Amino acid sequence: MSMETWEKKVLEAPGAAERVAEIEDELRLAAGLTALREQAGLSQRELARRIGVSQPRVATIEQSRNVTIEVLEQYIHALGGRLEITVRKGNRKIPLLGPRSGRALKPAAKAEPRAERSI
Repeated sequence: MSMETWEKKVLEAPGAAERVAEIEDELRLAAGLTALREQAGLSQRELARRIGVSQPRVATIEQSRNVTIEVLEQYIHALGGRLEITVRKGNRKIPLLGPRSGRALKPAAKAEPRAERSI
């Protein structure tokens, strides 16, 4: 069986497309966090010191999609940034997590139903 045939067969399995999309999201998050750290000129060890965790914990954060918002905030803050989470619905942008407080924002009177946060 050729690699192309095998790949097609695997992707036709139930749930395969969703799992591939999840893996792609995990890779984008890992690459994004790593790139931010490297752009800041920091090693995992130095970032770990700033956050107050071990270097292996930083490696785990960079490799995991299952990271809490609190951990992401600490990671980004240690790089000099602020985490914001915004939902796009059509042309509308609905902020869920503000850039300063780190707390969920109260929806405006005319806001759409609240979306769930997941990372």
